[in-house]
Amino acid sequence: MRYFVITGHRAYTTGNFKLDDIAGGAGRLDILVRCVNSAFFLSHNLRKDVEAYLVLEGGEDAPKTVIFRGEELRYLNPDERSTASLIRNALMKQVGKDQEVRASPGVYVTRMSFADVISKLAGLGSFVYLKEDGIDCREYEFPQNPIFVLGDNQDLTEAEEELLVSHDPDRINIGPRSLHADHCMIIVHNEADRREAEER
Repeated sequence: MRYFVITGHRAYTTGNFKLDDIAGGAGRLDILVRCVNSAFFLSHNLRKDVEAYLVLEGGEDAPKTVIFRGEELRYLNPDERSTASLIRNALMKQVGKDQEVRASPGVYVTRMSFADVISKLAGLGSFVYLKEDGIDCREYEFPQNPIFVLGDNQDLTEAEEELLVSHDPDRINIGPRSLHADHCMIIVHNEADRREAEER
């Protein structure tokens, strides 16, 4: 399995936003939407061995986490609007503390915070922090069941980074220039795919 944890520091948690304004009117939810597409799409197929955790920290009902599970996913299309609609529908579900509510096949919503998500995933694999000061991903030995952690258009907060560092993550960078979060995800997928192909 591959896991991705993406923090949307201003992304709305209430679902009362317009689908034609997910950048400005939903706290840069457009970044998380593109991250979902990068996490799952292959040519004419979806990755089944991926889970993506979108930690939404903006709006009046924060925090919430929307989870996409590749093995169960249906109705995910490449356009941003339909992916945003899946997220919005999840955010409109009534969800209590310690609940995980299914919004559509493969899409769930919970009240987990960043700390909750990190704690939940801690026993499932090895954390990999995508950070400019990490080692080059081309020189990196990808672990089994990597848990990739990255921010949106903002770095993790100091508190988030301290929490992650307490789990002793590897730190990798993607290259000599800073890239968009969704582009970083495609590159780490490609690098991990190459390692797996070499092992066959």
